[in-house]
Amino acid sequence: MSKDHDREIEALQLPLVRWQQQAMEGAQKVAIVFEGRDAAGKDGAIRVLTEHLSVRATRVAALSKPSDRDRSQWFFQRYVAYLPAGGETTIFNRSWYNRAGVERVMGFSTPEEQETFLRDVPAFEAMLMGSGLTLVKFWLDVSKAEQAKRLKERRTDPLKALKTSPLDAAAQERWDDYTKARDEMLTRTSSPDAPWICVRSDHKHAARVAILSYLVQTLAPKKLAKAAPAPDPKILFAFEAAALTDGRLER
Repeated sequence: MSKDHDREIEALQLPLVRWQQQAMEGAQKVAIVFEGRDAAGKDGAIRVLTEHLSVRATRVAALSKPSDRDRSQWFFQRYVAYLPAGGETTIFNRSWYNRAGVERVMGFSTPEEQETFLRDVPAFEAMLMGSGLTLVKFWLDVSKAEQAKRLKERRTDPLKALKTSPLDAAAQERWDDYTKARDEMLTRTSSPDAPWICVRSDHKHAARVAILSYLVQTLAPKKLAKAAPAPDPKILFAFEAAALTDGRLER
């Protein structure tokens, strides 16, 4: 990252530190969901977000494959255990929305289970927000060509070996299936109170700046929020049905 890029990121990280100081004092509860196609840039965005936040008050939840016991529980149960208490922030690197994405495409859950999830998740999130929790949901969108490039880098760069997954190949082979799953998920689970915030992530730095800008304007104290630049609307926008056909979301 260039020095100019570093300074741009740092200028947004500072008000987020100020926000978290206030959130910890005021017992605010925040959950931030990062979803998106494979190699869309979730890890990098979370890294710059958490770089200067409190280790004690910030948790990144990246849950592994569910066990047999997990599968026997109420679907949301294992995620509830990671929800923040007062003064805490939880960042979900993938979340309960696995059921509407990879589980649907790869057949890891039944159509009935997927339909139940899409029906129930708005009420689940309404309960979370009704308890005083602030919920932010990001969908990181990447083009098929850029995804292919990044997945190839994972296979060839030994420093990225831990990012590889047996499901990487399916990301390209089942691109259209993932597109259909994304479209239904965004359409059925975005609401005025819990909207999906879509981020075009082919340009990693621009995506990270837009995400941090949005969080500053959404979470930070008003004085700091007003001083922060608005996210680039060509990069970040609240989901609306028109985005499925007007070129803002990749097909």
